[in-house]
Amino acid sequence: MPDPVIQRDVSLKTMNTLGLPGTAQGFAHFSNLSDLLYLQRYAAQHELPLKVLGGGSNVLLSDPVRALVIHCRAQGIRPVGQTADTVFVDVDAGVPWHQWVCHSIEFGHGLENLALIPGSVGAAPIQNIGAYGVEVGSFIDSVTGYQLSTRQLRTLSAAECRFGYRDSVFKGVLKDDFVILRVHFRLQTRFDPVLVYAPLNQLNTHTLTPQSLIDEVISVRRSKLPDPVQVPNAGSYFQNPLVADEQAAALKAAYPEMPVYPQVKGTKLAAGWLIQQCGFKGASFGPVGMYEKQALVLTASEGASLQDVLALESRVQQSVLHTFGVSLEREPGLFA
Repeated sequence: MPDPVIQRDVSLKTMNTLGLPGTAQGFAHFSNLSDLLYLQRYAAQHELPLKVLGGGSNVLLSDPVRALVIHCRAQGIRPVGQTADTVFVDVDAGVPWHQWVCHSIEFGHGLENLALIPGSVGAAPIQNIGAYGVEVGSFIDSVTGYQLSTRQLRTLSAAECRFGYRDSVFKGVLKDDFVILRVHFRLQTRFDPVLVYAPLNQLNTHTLTPQSLIDEVISVRRSKLPDPVQVPNAGSYFQNPLVADEQAAALKAAYPEMPVYPQVKGTKLAAGWLIQQCGFKGASFGPVGMYEKQALVLTASEGASLQDVLALESRVQQSVLHTFGVSLEREPGLFA
């Protein structure tokens, strides 16, 4: 097999869903461990960090990107085992996430609520993506990848991945040090839909099928969230904040209409609702703004820069903190 082709000074503008400008010093595709080892040697020789770019849906690009940026092209899906109530499937990191969700119901169930989330399979564990009461970490048995610092191929169990709300070990001690190659999923043989969140809680469970649930999730997301091809955005820009039960109770007393979601520890609030109450829904600030149908989504237009995005982020955070005493954290990571 030939070595990967490495391009120099490559624009990443069309490779991130916010459409921010950013030129990578180097860029290459990889399909296997051999490719990855070659690219690591090249990056070391040229004193460049190695950074993985997936679907570009959860990143904020700086300009320039002083790194060798690599993108996974491997797209295999392989069932590897089954028990009475579980099916195990290996999925390569380069598979588009939505494509995998739609295909997953041929093997088992559990991922239906995560349909139409942008990005790749390899990026899903990093953020522990979630929607409508389901998190991907609940259906991951292990993650296999290459650790750059130790030059070792490793398989991490679900426990070792340390999944939390929009969090994992890949955002902590393994940040920028672990290239995910494939994810080992653990799907349920029984279709047991999670319908705790509106509007899914209005569905008829007697007639609901895995495909109709996926179709409904797609419909709901399209009604609330803009297509990045039409309106550049990075999806939900802020995390739903988790606050102490006492603070949630006090806020609920002051704002009876405020949505609250009790958790095992603490109470989750709806960031979009908080932002909307502060008057940001549909508001524009130069080339950036908060989406007219969902205040949680930050959008960008032609000419938007990272500085524009960060300025609006700060403005929203300060307003919510001043009004509600709640701190918001952004979901997208800085890609520099």
